[in-house]
Amino acid sequence: MTKKRILLKITLTFLAIFSVYLGSAQTFTNPLLPSGADPWSIYKDGYYYYTHSMQNKLVIWKTKNLADLKTAEKKTIFVPPADTPYSKELWAPEIHFIKGKWYVYFAADDGNNNNHRMYVLENSSKDPLNGEWIFKGKVGDATDKWAIDGSVFTYKNKLYMVWAGWEGDINQKQEIYIAKMKNPWTIDGERHKISSPQFDWEKHGDLNDAGNPPHVDVNEGPQILMNKGKVFLIYSASGCWTDFYALGMLTLKGKNILDVSSWEKSNQPVFRQSPENGVYAPGHNSFFKSPDGKEDWILYHANSGPGQGCGGQRSPRAQKFTWNADGSPNFGIPVKTDQELNIPSEKK
Repeated sequence: MTKKRILLKITLTFLAIFSVYLGSAQTFTNPLLPSGADPWSIYKDGYYYYTHSMQNKLVIWKTKNLADLKTAEKKTIFVPPADTPYSKELWAPEIHFIKGKWYVYFAADDGNNNNHRMYVLENSSKDPLNGEWIFKGKVGDATDKWAIDGSVFTYKNKLYMVWAGWEGDINQKQEIYIAKMKNPWTIDGERHKISSPQFDWEKHGDLNDAGNPPHVDVNEGPQILMNKGKVFLIYSASGCWTDFYALGMLTLKGKNILDVSSWEKSNQPVFRQSPENGVYAPGHNSFFKSPDGKEDWILYHANSGPGQGCGGQRSPRAQKFTWNADGSPNFGIPVKTDQELNIPSEKK
């Protein structure tokens, strides 16, 4: 081998090692992290900002490449004061950028699940890992009923919130509610119920736990998805403690987004467990675009074995999805954990 070829081989080897050192992986496999329920991600100004349920604090990850999430920069932005209505069981945080400011929405209680309500933080810094996070308080309608999984979106230049709640004060059924917002921390007017468990696949919810009711029907984790003028609401159905946890879909057919009659529910799940791929109880998802804006991705948590329930074995996963001819999403099936995937397409 000539000196020139030896030098070229050494250079190429060095570049390969250096690219790995820089974390510039071009492929990845699920899960993105060993554990992490209720994953949420947003892509802005060249970075992904990611978060998931940590129970006792709120943490944001920052990375240019989701494949590098395990080694990404992260920061704890909020540890709730002790002995407050929001000091424990912090669930399903979401980070949004609204009118020039960052907001993190989350559900929390005082250690008693019956007292779960939604709260929000605000940060005016350009980078959400910098600046000061200000606690803006509770986000709720006048009924002040049990509420979790709040998510906000803009439709026809108006801000709305969707969440999972109880009709009354007893844990027997979780349903999806929507309301207009006066601003990012204030609900404007009444809540409107737009989804309730009705199909058998939404009603797997036996608890077998003396500290809880014998059975709970579940619709939760609502997420709005828009495509070519069409509006979809993707939600999680059945108990997360069952392997039947799956994603359902509402399609906006009418003109009034607050009216249940404007929404049509799909009679089958749009994303469900895949025992053949070793993926169980996939749910509580969010969506994000690739850096070049050309790809659509679903981010969700799932278990790698049956019967693992709602604990710390749930892990965040991501995969690309496509669109059907009628404009509705086609999520396919959950991919295997050893399936190599290309990272979201980057800007040229």
